[in-house]
Amino acid sequence: MKRLIVTADDFGAAQEVNDAVEAAHLGGILAAASLMVGAPAASDAVARARRMPSLRVGLHLVLVDGRPLLPPSAVPDLVDASGRFRSGMAGAGAAMFFNPRARRQLAAEIAAQFEAFRATGLALDHCNAHKHFHLHPVIGSLMARIGSRFGLRAVRVPLEPKGVLSLVEPGTKGASWMTAPWARLLRRRMAAQGMLTPDHVFGLRWSGAMTRDRIGGLIRNLPDGLSEIYLHPATSGAFGGAVFNYQYREEFEALLAPEVISAARDPSLRLGGYADFLNSDAGGRVGRTSRNAGPNRSSKL
Repeated sequence: MKRLIVTADDFGAAQEVNDAVEAAHLGGILAAASLMVGAPAASDAVARARRMPSLRVGLHLVLVDGRPLLPPSAVPDLVDASGRFRSGMAGAGAAMFFNPRARRQLAAEIAAQFEAFRATGLALDHCNAHKHFHLHPVIGSLMARIGSRFGLRAVRVPLEPKGVLSLVEPGTKGASWMTAPWARLLRRRMAAQGMLTPDHVFGLRWSGAMTRDRIGGLIRNLPDGLSEIYLHPATSGAFGGAVFNYQYREEFEALLAPEVISAARDPSLRLGGYADFLNSDAGGRVGRTSRNAGPNRSSKL
């Protein structure tokens, strides 16, 4: 059986993102969203999510390209002179690995973001990090350890099978050869913490360019097990923080495209969020404590 989670990242980043998430969930194949709790439109995102209880919402940890939830004075080793997180992931990652003070500040910031999510009253479906920064071994370990106190039971592990991409667009090269070893390490650590992780994740190679042909092709060629397709829909790219070359509108329209919706109605496919696939028979990789945890409420379009 094939299980599929279709997730919008950066929920709360802007009104345009929130508009797309709502429309794509109510009228398309979007099943889940990852919330930036400190983003400019986070309050609006939370209000919309409360009106859409079928939308599964997780935490999108922001530890790069944004501002901390804690005052900059509380996390001085994580921010630059302007109070924003350090933009260089390599330098920031090295500080988190080698500097005990930076690790303590990192733990405090991660806890603050989980606490802010809990304050929304929304059920925590999953967690991941902006720019997959949870592949960093310190961040990943802290995310699992701290998240478990807040009911975290599912984590995205960005391992993208190149063979499936080639079925959609012959000759496509994989994007994860540099990150794959860290992703496999993350998967082992999440299993040890009892977290559900997907078997396959799609969105790395075509990040910002998940067009209707690509999404439809991925759905038609999904392997067995639990897969996640993540993307960045918005009604336009004219908002603060938008990535220059991302096709936000095209990704949004892909989620509503009739041929994509038709592909997702395949009787061999079940669509839902992570919470819908926590049962042991639902695919994915589940660590020792999460099996048989919670009802399976997955649905078909």
